[in-house]
Amino acid sequence: MASTLKLEIVTPEAVAYSETVDMVVLPGAAGELGVLAGHEPLMTTVVPGELRVIRGSEETVMAIGSGFAEITGETVRVLADMALRAEEIDEAAAIEARKRAEQRLAEKLSDEEIVTVEASLQKALIQLEVKRRYRGQPTAHGQHSHQK
Repeated sequence: MASTLKLEIVTPEAVAYSETVDMVVLPGAAGELGVLAGHEPLMTTVVPGELRVIRGSEETVMAIGSGFAEITGETVRVLADMALRAEEIDEAAAIEARKRAEQRLAEKLSDEEIVTVEASLQKALIQLEVKRRYRGQPTAHGQHSHQK
């Protein structure tokens, strides 16, 4: 049995990630799900949060949106509405998106508009959380540069 697996993360805009990895940790409705090579086949939902990829001695952190994951023994395919590596997140744009969403929520909105605006707010908050936690490039496994 192989000790690595193929991780593919696809958003409506592009293939956000496609590499062979040692492990992936997905945010799920019931908590985090760690996946190694040889994992039992599984279809699951992915909730907005932090997705971690371990590849050798490096850990890559991504802000991931809502979606689904298909897990086989050799592959993890994630279809999500957002996937950004920590270093790709524009903190100023995320802050502005959060402000816009909060202002919209203060208005009189239909139920459908509320759901859409809440989803936008959640994406902005996840991006800010990941960006602020992992400000630098990935370093040795389990360590991140924390710049102020």
